[in-house]
Amino acid sequence: MNNNEALNVANKIFINIFGKNNPYTLEELLNNFAFDIKLPQKVTDTLTSKTTWAESINPSKFITQSNMELYDKQHGWMQPKKEINSLDDIIMLWKKINLTTTERVYDSENVSKSDTIYRSENVYRSLDCRECKNILYSDGCANSEFILGCQRTGMSNFCIRVDDSGECTNSYNVICSAKISNSFFIQDCKNLDECIFCSHITDKKYCISNMQFEKEEYFGIKEEIINWILSKKV
Repeated sequence: MNNNEALNVANKIFINIFGKNNPYTLEELLNNFAFDIKLPQKVTDTLTSKTTWAESINPSKFITQSNMELYDKQHGWMQPKKEINSLDDIIMLWKKINLTTTERVYDSENVSKSDTIYRSENVYRSLDCRECKNILYSDGCANSEFILGCQRTGMSNFCIRVDDSGECTNSYNVICSAKISNSFFIQDCKNLDECIFCSHITDKKYCISNMQFEKEEYFGIKEEIINWILSKKV
């Protein structure tokens, strides 16, 4: 997934959530909406000296999944038996083959700068996601499409910064909630539609800060909040 494709996905997400085009670059999206999310980090493939992306940067030597498979096909990873005189000898031999595999992608298409991705399509700089499509800067998500900056979330579509939640749509900044649609800044709620700045409530519509509003009042305030969110002061 190249940068232009990632920006196109971001634009579709913004239009569905905010009704406006995405005003940010990829770097600004990362800094504004995924600044605290665990994402793959840039490392170097030991065999090729080329950049690759890994879940952890703690290991000292890396190899991409594709290069690991290629080396296995061309040379094999077994080593000839050698005389062992000490534990140091064993550790030295182990270090030769102990390369941490990166960019692990399984049954997926158009994935870039990502690690441990399963059965997904169009994935950019994400980690440990499965059955997802069109996702950016996300970690631990499943069965979701068009999400950006989300963590540990499932069965959600067109969402930004939705954490530990499920069945959310067209929403921004949702935490520990379920069945949330067209809403912003929601925490510990269930079955809300068109609500903003709400916590610990269920089965509500047109609420702001847990206060009930008329439809016309609500949408007037919502437009101001959207402009504030997109002011690049997030």
